[in-house]
Amino acid sequence: MIETFRLYIEALHPAYERLVASTPFKYAELAEQVVPARGIYLLTEGGQHLYVGRSDSIRQRLRSHCAVSSTHHKAAFAFRLAREACGVPKASYRPEGSRADLMTQEKFRSAFEAQKARLREMDIRVVEEVDPNRQALLEMYVSIALGTPYNDFANH
Repeated sequence: MIETFRLYIEALHPAYERLVASTPFKYAELAEQVVPARGIYLLTEGGQHLYVGRSDSIRQRLRSHCAVSSTHHKAAFAFRLAREACGVPKASYRPEGSRADLMTQEKFRSAFEAQKARLREMDIRVVEEVDPNRQALLEMYVSIALGTPYNDFANH
């Protein structure tokens, strides 16, 4: 194995352990939290780890996921949960069923708002990782280790 990659791999589990051992907080507590600028965040509901993401601006990314004012372009996880709640599990790239089309439907808009509210009640954990390569590897490692059902690394 290439030495540089081996070092990256060896750093994954300790970072994972720091993440899962960190004290969770809610979105409403974000302003008071010491949150690293860059790294990994984990969203958990009722003890079930649902989604792990990475960002070079964790605080802003969490706002994008959860803020009342976030649009379907920024609150991608809430949008995915709304699709699931409305029985539209697959993304459509045609005009009918597209993001824009779904957002014109009152039932879907309501579900989207409800899912953003749901995200605001989830437990959030964060861990710092400034290196983008390590971020990507750590996101995958945490997702695989915890079996987060909403992470998808498929090509689109």
